[in-house]
Amino acid sequence: MDRLDNTVRPYAWGSTTAIPRLLGVEPTGEPQAEMWMGAHPGAPSRTERGPLTEVIDEDAEKELGRAAVAKFGPRLPFLLKILAAGAPLSLQVHPNLEQAQEGYEDEERRGVPIDAPHRNYKDANHKPELICALTEFDGLCGFRAPAEAAELLAGLDVDSLKPYVDLLHAHPEEAALREVLTALLSADRDDLAHTVTEAAAACARLGGSYAPYAEIAHHYPGDPGVIAAMLLNYVQLQPGEALFLGAGVPHAYLNGLGVEIMANSDNVLRCGLTPKHVDVPELLRVVRFEASDPGVLRPEASPDGEEVYETPIDEFRLSRYVLPQDAAPHDLTAATPQILLCTAGSVRADGSTLAPGQSVFVSAGEKVEVSGPGAIFRATVVA
Repeated sequence: MDRLDNTVRPYAWGSTTAIPRLLGVEPTGEPQAEMWMGAHPGAPSRTERGPLTEVIDEDAEKELGRAAVAKFGPRLPFLLKILAAGAPLSLQVHPNLEQAQEGYEDEERRGVPIDAPHRNYKDANHKPELICALTEFDGLCGFRAPAEAAELLAGLDVDSLKPYVDLLHAHPEEAALREVLTALLSADRDDLAHTVTEAAAACARLGGSYAPYAEIAHHYPGDPGVIAAMLLNYVQLQPGEALFLGAGVPHAYLNGLGVEIMANSDNVLRCGLTPKHVDVPELLRVVRFEASDPGVLRPEASPDGEEVYETPIDEFRLSRYVLPQDAAPHDLTAATPQILLCTAGSVRADGSTLAPGQSVFVSAGEKVEVSGPGAIFRATVVA
């Protein structure tokens, strides 16, 4: 078992206090957005044996298990994070596996540098993800029904939004959503800025269901993504609840602290609330234009106390144990690789004590038992 020393990413949208509070350290005053746990080459966790990437490279079958290597190759197929949003993240979607492979091969063939700001595909993998709330957590997930989006926009009483309202009423669902998003992203940004400003002022004045969009506009004044965000479902998770984000589903995290797990990929296509590159044609190729319920997940409890967040993805499996003071230890030995993350209390893992925010990597087949009192997340794969 390897104790992990993890990198904290200081993205501008990060909270200045949430991760320090979890870790029990003083804030630096700088944003601390994401703490990465895993073997992503951009910020691999460090162990006493070296970076986790190198540990796995030395003997992938020993560290990951034969079945995981056969299914996913000689790499850890997931990335675990603590995510702390103090401001809205960019409105974004992720490609499916086929789209990612096609997009990556196309950009490689055209010689687009991997670090170019207009590059869409950093790898050939998909990026499904799951976010589980540690605090109250606000986000946007999936399209509203067009009629609901039309009603929300119409309620602002902004004349220049009426063409979008009419589009949402005039077409079948998929065409309506596609036309409105295309129009918003293709419009001249300066021309649309006045509309966004009017809409933001109306949101602030009306409050209630409009309040989240007033807050978004505060962080991204004049951004067309403010209007695009109103096409999506607003979701407020309570601690322990989660969202699964599949391919093509537009989403954005707005505020809160959570545990996030994803396939080990960097592929993001942005559609607003960002100064970064927005590739409209490629975005429209990837987005699934269908209204959907955001589908809040609650864990399924097993007889041994493991609470599992069920998803249709094999690259990751996330579960949680809430461990009472005097309960017998739980044997978590598995034939697959694991990362164990403490989020509350003081968890014992085979003689090592984990405080909140601390984590360990457990090689495939390595014996490990955990006991409380505390809460621990278990990240592994389905192989």
